[in-house]
Amino acid sequence: MGSLRDGYRAAVIGATGAIGGAVANHLAADPRCAEVRRFGRRPVAGETPLDVTDEASIAAAAEDVGEIHLLFIATGGLIVGEHRPEKALSQLNAEALQAQFALNAVGPALALKHFHRSLPRGERSLVGALSARVGSIGDNGLGGWYGYRAAKAALNQYMRAASVEIARSRKQAALAALHPATVESDLSKPFRPAGAGDPVIFTPAQSAEALLHVLDGLSSEQSGGFWAYDGSAIPW
Repeated sequence: MGSLRDGYRAAVIGATGAIGGAVANHLAADPRCAEVRRFGRRPVAGETPLDVTDEASIAAAAEDVGEIHLLFIATGGLIVGEHRPEKALSQLNAEALQAQFALNAVGPALALKHFHRSLPRGERSLVGALSARVGSIGDNGLGGWYGYRAAKAALNQYMRAASVEIARSRKQAALAALHPATVESDLSKPFRPAGAGDPVIFTPAQSAEALLHVLDGLSSEQSGGFWAYDGSAIPW
């Protein structure tokens, strides 16, 4: 992460997942990174457990994180509990839609609420959150997946709004909603044949490297955007 100062500190939320774990590992291998804090629902390396659907656990994890120059939110899921992505309006139900929003939109927003206070005021800082291309309203030509699509679109708006507020006190910060490509993981495995993703399937390590490269290259003027793993902008 060449745009951050030498000895930067990072925090990865969702570090027990495929992409989150790969992001944490990539950062830990960077000789310029002094420390990576790893948070997940299951305790990681002695850290406080963090469940993005439980604000109290987010607040507890953020309380002693100290100053961080990079925050990566790698949480989310297509299947929440027993609820699978909907293929038709007839499959919609309030419980499933609320569960999608709790995990894929509200949780990351609450993580931003508590962890952004740890970003330095006078230095470059980066915040990335895993979104998905299917959260693009302008790029939706297939329909379906109502709850997941809407929740990711909401996440994109949370990131956009937060970028405006955070810039007032941390002018060198850059926030981004990030599409990770189709990645080999438990999350994507049941849905890869549907062809709703990208033509290539990345390993988690390949996706993590690509996403961090994109994040590292963003200017503060580009903060709040929606970007793909290859650096291309995705329509809202």
